[in-house]
Amino acid sequence: MRHALPERKELSTGAADPDLTDAGHRQAELLAEYLGDEPITFVYTSPLRRAVQTAAPLARRLGLAAVVVDDIAEFDRHASSYIPIEELKASGDPRFHDLSSDIWAGDDPDERVGAAIDRLIDTHPGETIVVVCHGGVINTVLATVLGIDHAGPGFFYPNYTSIHRVAASRSGIRSIVTINETSHLRNTGLPMGLFQKG
Repeated sequence: MRHALPERKELSTGAADPDLTDAGHRQAELLAEYLGDEPITFVYTSPLRRAVQTAAPLARRLGLAAVVVDDIAEFDRHASSYIPIEELKASGDPRFHDLSSDIWAGDDPDERVGAAIDRLIDTHPGETIVVVCHGGVINTVLATVLGIDHAGPGFFYPNYTSIHRVAASRSGIRSIVTINETSHLRNTGLPMGLFQKG
């Protein structure tokens, strides 16, 4: 699943790594309520604050510790700024064009993300796990399942706290169950992302 709404943060040096906004914390709480009765055995999270803070309410509700997996961090994890993409688009910021033109600076996550997800599948046969991560990571995983060659940051836009369910076997078979599931945000008035509000 994708993290909740983070703060805008711009630094002159160092990694931005923003916290969640108040709306983001509420999104994470609603997500925990929505998934709290499912038979989830493990919660994994990217090391970035926005993912860790999104995972925390669900892990707490389930009585689990959220385990950090470095290899599911977003491709721009070391960037000195983080501006929610909907803000970039609304303000006409040229960085929005950079994203949609596939020239955003960052690492290529395909190999490290694929290997990390494969390790988690091998570790949890017959279990339901949650992986709290980022839009680029979700795009990488789903593009692999669909057999899509996607260059750049992504082929679709995952909403904040969206759930993307994939059934996976250790033999390598992957099946998409849902994409961009956000029922927990319906009628809340909370932001969902680039195209929708709850």
